[in-house]
Amino acid sequence: MINITAMIECPKGSNHKYDYDPEKRQFTLSKILPAGLSFPFDFGSIPGTVGGDGDPLDIIVISEITGFPGCLINCRIIGVLQVEQTERDGETMRNDRYIGIPDVSQLFSETNDLSDLPEAILNQLEAFFKNYNEQAGKEFRVIKRLNAKEAASVIKPLLANHKV
Repeated sequence: MINITAMIECPKGSNHKYDYDPEKRQFTLSKILPAGLSFPFDFGSIPGTVGGDGDPLDIIVISEITGFPGCLINCRIIGVLQVEQTERDGETMRNDRYIGIPDVSQLFSETNDLSDLPEAILNQLEAFFKNYNEQAGKEFRVIKRLNAKEAASVIKPLLANHKV
């Protein structure tokens, strides 16, 4: 099992999209989601990493709590949604979504693998990101769901600079 520290950018239930700028060391409001669309769980990044889109790796933090922009949460990685995202200009890139559980979670304390989550939660996450990207004129396609062991083998080499 891989343990990381996630930095929350967009809290669960928020319809605001924030982006963290590591050079300026600040958050910027980058968009307001359409009415009725909000983040189903905390969404953020894994500091010190770089994904296929050139940004830090994305992470969804599944929990009964709600963080806030800048909140650091120690998590275990339970899986990853491997994703292809097609931008408005037609460029397609990988933009995977890692899935983490906070070490302090009580509700999800026994959740150690993607297979431990209800299928409904995974379907909700995929539907949210598909809809979110469609609203921005992009295409979002889940290629594969990886379990905790598979996710660990993918993320381990990307954590070289992960320090918080």
